[in-house]
Amino acid sequence: MDLPFDGAISAFFNDTAPSDIRRAIERADKDDILSAAYPHTERMKRKAYDKEMAMLQIELVRFQHWVRESGARVAIVFEGRDAAGKGGTIKRFRENLNPRSANVIALSKPTEREASQWYFQRYIDHLPAGGEIAFFDRSWYNRGVVEQVFDFCTPPQREAFFTQVTQFEDMLVNEGITLVKFWLNVSRAEQLRRIMARERDPLKQWKLSWIDVEGLKRWDAYSGAIQETLARSHTDAAPWTVVRSDDKRRARLSAIRHVLGQFDYSHKDPKALGQIDPAICAGPEIWDA
Repeated sequence: MDLPFDGAISAFFNDTAPSDIRRAIERADKDDILSAAYPHTERMKRKAYDKEMAMLQIELVRFQHWVRESGARVAIVFEGRDAAGKGGTIKRFRENLNPRSANVIALSKPTEREASQWYFQRYIDHLPAGGEIAFFDRSWYNRGVVEQVFDFCTPPQREAFFTQVTQFEDMLVNEGITLVKFWLNVSRAEQLRRIMARERDPLKQWKLSWIDVEGLKRWDAYSGAIQETLARSHTDAAPWTVVRSDDKRRARLSAIRHVLGQFDYSHKDPKALGQIDPAICAGPEIWDA
């Protein structure tokens, strides 16, 4: 089978990846958690996950009905390392929602015209109107992390971003938009395991890009950019919520619970929501490079 990028991901695993990362992947069973720092050794069992997710799906439908009836505006930002589970988590949020008022925004590389605009300008048209939920699959925080790691912006441009981003988000909140910001965090071994699985799966190879391949070599640069971004843009008005996503099932449940917990929507069932595990979902203090 032909591998994307001439097998560069497998070559990284065989020739470049730290030896402890390779050993962790080689020795692990399918359901094993690779990071010793993660608070569980195995991923959540499917039966328990399905039961809890089914209850949360009903709550999400109730929540969307309330959003539409009340005219609320909700913007949910999903950021994280490559293969952290952003797209899969968004998919579970929207599984049973009316897509007409639950929009996914996943913008591509800026056009030449967009690149000449105010940095935040191209995101404004995608902010939610009354009765809508907007899911940002990556966002304006590209400048804080990816553009820094790959030198796609200049230091003055990045400083301007950090000066303006808190003001921008303050304006959104003051305007009445509820802004939820997730950082999905994944360990280095788990990230590599997932990206290698994509490389081998012809149905998922489309998810890979040159950025993913090169990003494997720049773990430390990403870590520094992430840490700085969380520190400089975590505010009372627009705080970051970190979700440790080495176990995708626990991560998805935690993210949904966190969002639903922010709202007093009609017919809310606290029992169905359950409890958030603070070791899985909390503030930037649980972020771990």
